[in-house]
Amino acid sequence: MSEFKLVVFDWDGTLMDSQARIVACLRAAVADVGLAPRSDDAYRNIIGLGLAEAMQSLFPEHSASAHAALVERYRHHFLGANATPSTLFAGAEDTVRDLAERGLFLAVATGKGRNGLDRVLADTGLGKWFHATRCADETFSKPHPQMLLEIMDVLGAEPRETLMVGDTEYDMELARNAGTHALAVSYGVHAVDRLLAHDPLGCIDDIRELISWIDTRPATVGRANN
Repeated sequence: MSEFKLVVFDWDGTLMDSQARIVACLRAAVADVGLAPRSDDAYRNIIGLGLAEAMQSLFPEHSASAHAALVERYRHHFLGANATPSTLFAGAEDTVRDLAERGLFLAVATGKGRNGLDRVLADTGLGKWFHATRCADETFSKPHPQMLLEIMDVLGAEPRETLMVGDTEYDMELARNAGTHALAVSYGVHAVDRLLAHDPLGCIDDIRELISWIDTRPATVGRANN
């Protein structure tokens, strides 16, 4: 029997390779609003935050109205105008399906907005496997623990039974703030040393390693990091 009752996935950079699309849409939004562009590394760094928090991080010297304009233009590009492709990482669909068929609860905690998440869940066909989802425009952005707390409440899972899987330090901090376990993935946005600084249970290099990683964990539920 698995140590975990609930596995919660980040979306961008963990299940979907969407980094190029997000960066392209950020570039376009900044150009539309007429602000000085940031580097692609700066754009990549904020992937995982809610849009409002991302724009505040990128442009702290600008007003709330400028941030709101950036969010609106980003959504315009991401939800239709930009053609940069995003695809699931190899093995992501099989991994999610196999975990669901084992009887685990599955969820998504993401910095995406609800419209964006619902669209990709429908486009990829993965929506049917998830028992709960939370987005940054309907609760607090990562690393605030509210996303995970709400998911655990809905699904009746305790923090010690919950595993957060993600590619950014925001995911690792989210897990720690909610009292759950965390597992890092090395192939996403943030460098491995940044992820390991938050003491996840481990780090995998391919989403296809997740099931075997879970299978090698002790059968007894342990205490999550505090």
